[in-house]
Amino acid sequence: MFRISQYMKILHEQIPLGAERKPPGPVVIWNLIRRCNLTCKHCYTVSADTHFPGELSTEEVYTVMDDLKGYRVPVLILSGGEPLLRPDIFEIGKRAKAKGFYVGLSSNGTLIDEENIKQIAEVGFNYVGVSIDGLRANNDEFRQMQGGFDAALHGLELCKQYNIKAGLRFTLTEQNCQDLPALLDIMDERNIEKFYLSHLNYSGRGKRNRKKDAYFKTTRDAMDLLFQRAWDDAVAGKITEYVTGNNDADGVYLLHWAEKNHPEKAPLLKQHLERWGGNASGMHISNIDNLGNVHPDTFWWDHNLGNVKERPFSDIWENTDDELMLGLRKSPRSITGRCGQCEYFKICGGNTRTRAYSFDGDYWGEDPGCYLDNAEIGLPEDERVIDTVNISQLEKTSPV
Repeated sequence: MFRISQYMKILHEQIPLGAERKPPGPVVIWNLIRRCNLTCKHCYTVSADTHFPGELSTEEVYTVMDDLKGYRVPVLILSGGEPLLRPDIFEIGKRAKAKGFYVGLSSNGTLIDEENIKQIAEVGFNYVGVSIDGLRANNDEFRQMQGGFDAALHGLELCKQYNIKAGLRFTLTEQNCQDLPALLDIMDERNIEKFYLSHLNYSGRGKRNRKKDAYFKTTRDAMDLLFQRAWDDAVAGKITEYVTGNNDADGVYLLHWAEKNHPEKAPLLKQHLERWGGNASGMHISNIDNLGNVHPDTFWWDHNLGNVKERPFSDIWENTDDELMLGLRKSPRSITGRCGQCEYFKICGGNTRTRAYSFDGDYWGEDPGCYLDNAEIGLPEDERVIDTVNISQLEKTSPV
């Protein structure tokens, strides 16, 4: 996750680089259930409204949770499918809070209603993320549910009424990019504190729909808009959070934005961005799926490291000779192509390995989702034209 607002505050206030702090353990994104009432076109879990056998029981969840606490995992993101479809989700949430985790709930928002909002509030979730993929027409078509947009916004409004911190989650594609300004306006109008923009990643149904990934220029326009909003809010002292995910080139693009708009302030920002270091899959980010399989992150569901029903998560994560994991943990990572030659590798860390692997079957190849041209990453100019080339053109040579 790239925290735009945090870096805008650093840029504006020129906050000096402090002592480096290493996370005590990885963030665990936990897909407790695969069942979902929606069938979103970009779904990385390929969920459906049906029961998936073999999922962890309540007691098995508790056993894993105890191990995670002992391993000093600081954050649990309870996800799905739709986690509110698990009958024991509130008991799981309460137990996680009682053990001292930061607990997030990742929901599509359509099931948050007057019947369960009090239970959601009683859990004390630190954050509830609600996914909306455009305005009404686009969202309902993309998520394949008529009325989904209004239901999700209603869920967000209920969270606000009960003083639950909640935010919008949006996956950018060429089909919904025109809705982004209006969604940000909705955020302002409804006093929603957080906006998360996810770049499309290639796994699950997202892999099948990658030809609809946003054009590079569209991505840049979206980032320019988020950067300006975040900067304006930072200058005004407004408490908002703009974050992005699944494209660590965002950090490099922010540095270029700062060098263009606030050149005298940019050098300190560069130090902070290099401290951040970009992609953290397999190191500070981890995933447990609905069956208990452990993965380097949520987009590696076809790459299992072990199962928490058979071995503790702590043992799986700590003691691994898996080729992918060893490569992810190598510092610096051995990335080839444009990514490996990039002048700003310390900031980005080679970007998203799932996208690279999906493109040509190479864990360590360049990420085709980087929207920066060669000149912007310190390489000789080439024929790559960022305002016309998109993933669908690049992937013509892909065997995947």
